[in-house]
Amino acid sequence: MHHHTHPDLQLPTLNELGADLLVTTPHQRWIALIRPFIGLTAYLLAAHLGLWALTPLIVFLIFVAVVTVTHDVVHGTLGLNKRQTDWALLAMGAVLLESGHAYRLTHHQHHAHFPDEETEDPEGYPANLGLFGALLYGSVFLWRLWWWAFRRGHDRIWLLVEGALPILAVIGGIGLWKTTPALLIYAAMVITGSWVYPMLTVYLPHKDYGDTPLTQTHTLRGRIIPMLFLELTYHLEHHLYPQVPSHHLAELARRLDPFFERAGVQVWHVI
Repeated sequence: MHHHTHPDLQLPTLNELGADLLVTTPHQRWIALIRPFIGLTAYLLAAHLGLWALTPLIVFLIFVAVVTVTHDVVHGTLGLNKRQTDWALLAMGAVLLESGHAYRLTHHQHHAHFPDEETEDPEGYPANLGLFGALLYGSVFLWRLWWWAFRRGHDRIWLLVEGALPILAVIGGIGLWKTTPALLIYAAMVITGSWVYPMLTVYLPHKDYGDTPLTQTHTLRGRIIPMLFLELTYHLEHHLYPQVPSHHLAELARRLDPFFERAGVQVWHVI
């Protein structure tokens, strides 16, 4: 169902919305960077205690923590310098056995060119595949992003190290299976878990997109789900103001509400 948006309405500037939305305190930076490793520790503890039923939930929370912080690192909203950014991309990607540097290249391409179907946008590609197509595409999605980035010739050393991570984890996991099954089970969960990326992070947020900035993606509002997904549900707000860190997206959404209402933007409500 499409809502017609007003093309004449001028998007508020960040100065009008409040420059405080750009601030990341040292405390917020540390929380964002440390969360994935708290999740990893919880996984190891659960595995050690034999609480295997808890591990899928823990891995889901690790996914949310990593995706959120990597997103912020890629957009430079956590106040890291170039060297810290490179190491953070490697470390955060390593937690999920994927490539942070490939994601940075393809994500900037996505922001610059979505929904232009003429320009290559490997990250946005599943938006046109339909639900079933996006699900099927999951198993090759991250490798396609990696290969696209590698062909561009930037960050190749980082990309080679990051590309080796899932392979080494699976080989190591097989080798250590008798000692501890935790590594192989973890590798299997994060590799297969990443197969839902095209559906959850591309197809559903951009489903039925239009050709204006206000219709290129959706925004989900609610209390529990946005909190559970660490504010990743504010996808439209993020596309409009990518320089706002995730910890301020809920406040950005609140300040944009009057404008969205005037512009006829459809807001999806969840719990």
